[in-house]
Amino acid sequence: MKVTYQMFFANVTDLPDDEFYRQELRLAELAEPLGFDGIWCVEHHFDGEYSMCPDNLMVLAHLAARTERITLTTGGVILPWNDPLRVAEKITLLDTISGGRAQLGVGRGLSKIEYDTFGIEMGEARDRFDQSFAIVLDALRAGTVRANGPLYHQPEADLRPRPRAGLAETAVSIAMSDDSRAAAADVGVAIASFAQFPTEEHARVIGEYRKRFEDKHGRPAPPPVMTDHIYCAADEEEATRLSREHIIRHFMLTMRHYSFDKAGHFDSIKGYTSYAAMADAMQQAGKQAAADGYVAAQITGTPEQIVARIKERIEAFGDYDQNFGFSYGGLPHHKIESSMRLFASEVLPELDRLGIRATVAV
Repeated sequence: MKVTYQMFFANVTDLPDDEFYRQELRLAELAEPLGFDGIWCVEHHFDGEYSMCPDNLMVLAHLAARTERITLTTGGVILPWNDPLRVAEKITLLDTISGGRAQLGVGRGLSKIEYDTFGIEMGEARDRFDQSFAIVLDALRAGTVRANGPLYHQPEADLRPRPRAGLAETAVSIAMSDDSRAAAADVGVAIASFAQFPTEEHARVIGEYRKRFEDKHGRPAPPPVMTDHIYCAADEEEATRLSREHIIRHFMLTMRHYSFDKAGHFDSIKGYTSYAAMADAMQQAGKQAAADGYVAAQITGTPEQIVARIKERIEAFGDYDQNFGFSYGGLPHHKIESSMRLFASEVLPELDRLGIRATVAV
């Protein structure tokens, strides 16, 4: 198992954006000395309370200069909003300047706010994603970008600096829907999901992805990645109280940003039928019940409770990589740092002792 640090940049604090960014980057720089295996960073636009990171490759390039061994993952580049030639160039450049530590993570995007502001038809998202991802993966393997498809036309162009051999094979797709998991299996890449269901439901969909992957490629699928909000505290009551308050705050912002609280929002958007069903289920359950279920899906608590939850997941769906978001919903930065340090001092060594995680030299 790899244990990585997720950056989200959701400013629902009283801090000005520039000071909030300084604090978030300071905490991210702690990830390496504390023993984490990697850093992930999202791409989001136009809604700073939900997330304000318009260029995750730029953030990771900054962190490349501030770190030495930790991996740097775009979690993810939203392909329909970005030119595939530039994506291939930028991830190659990040990999080059970081000494081969970059990992390309990609996503399709779910927010109509972002699609509308970019002037891109959301109903084209699946086609744009599939075509763009194929172009990028081919480019990283061949060192040459070319495309002559329905949506993307690119005269042949060399990638310089040259992409490292194997860079394409480490790619990961942020896959929250059935069709996204199927698409990832078909092209032979790993999947990453945000924790939102009970463990057994995640186990079911991971099992479906693995079977499709193995049927398609004749080899085992790479470990899936699970991303959770986490709060680690020695006191169980504090962990429960603070994590619940701030995870629910994040959940409500998520509902607003993606319009899950609007009846029928996804019904007429091509390629988003699974999200329409998800939105209907949330609305039928009610916001509070949906928020309670979301909180229950996350890994929070004392170090002992966190280790137990990770072991439970391994027993349910086998080997996987764990990605943790420590900063969310306006949680104060001094509390985030305390949570990170306790996690690093007590959870990581126990995962190493149990043989769940390979020991990282720091």
